[in-house]
Amino acid sequence: MINVVKQKTGAVSFLHVCEAESFSNLKPTVIFVHGFQSVKENNLHYAYLLAEKGFRVILPDCIHHGDRDSGLKSQQMMQAFWEIVIQTIHEIDILKKHLTESGLADESEIGVAGTSMGGIVTFGALKKYPWIKAAVSLMGCPSYQDFARYKVDKFLEAGFALPFTEEQLESYYAKLKPYDLASAPSALNARPLLCWHGKRDTEVPIDPLLTFVKANKGYYKNKPNNIKVIVDEYADHKVSREGVLATVDWFDEHLTQSIKERYHAGSIKR
Repeated sequence: MINVVKQKTGAVSFLHVCEAESFSNLKPTVIFVHGFQSVKENNLHYAYLLAEKGFRVILPDCIHHGDRDSGLKSQQMMQAFWEIVIQTIHEIDILKKHLTESGLADESEIGVAGTSMGGIVTFGALKKYPWIKAAVSLMGCPSYQDFARYKVDKFLEAGFALPFTEEQLESYYAKLKPYDLASAPSALNARPLLCWHGKRDTEVPIDPLLTFVKANKGYYKNKPNNIKVIVDEYADHKVSREGVLATVDWFDEHLTQSIKERYHAGSIKR
């Protein structure tokens, strides 16, 4: 049986999904982040499938979302987009500390994944945290500064007025650099990374992702199987069933690898 329990650490509300019989045991863990104006419950299907494979899954609500809804209007939410992304990156580390200090996860066996905004968060987390073992970005973008400029252009095209000068915007873009994986791709360190994207996606266009992967495949020359991009020719901004299952398979292959290695070395018992 799979247990789903609502919990909280600090200000972060999350769903804790795990097999009932091993709920309090040390297990490989996936932190899965939802998309913009979505909620943690919308990713329970990922969590259930991963839990069936033996993973612990943590589904947090980002600030201004779900249990942490602050009543912001749509335009205010859009203006707060990068604040949400950056705070969520920091909260991933808070969740990691909570899990490891509680004896629920080992730092070397934690993966991160997310859809849309959560996929963008995943790339930023890879830039900041070398402890992430494996990652899956679904409909994400690794180039924070380029994507921010793209969204500002779309915002203006839609007829909205921005309460910022050009100088303020440039300063804003510069503040994204510490989280921009495209500015320091060596931070990947050949860690397992799966990316899924719809070719017809206009919310988060696919081209920056393809450019990034093509430019940085050299970092994976000794571990070519550690990076994979799935392009759905017919999909827009919605993950297909194939993408969901590929996510589960990716973590099953790469996040449990260290456990299997220790098992075969005879250092743990099962």
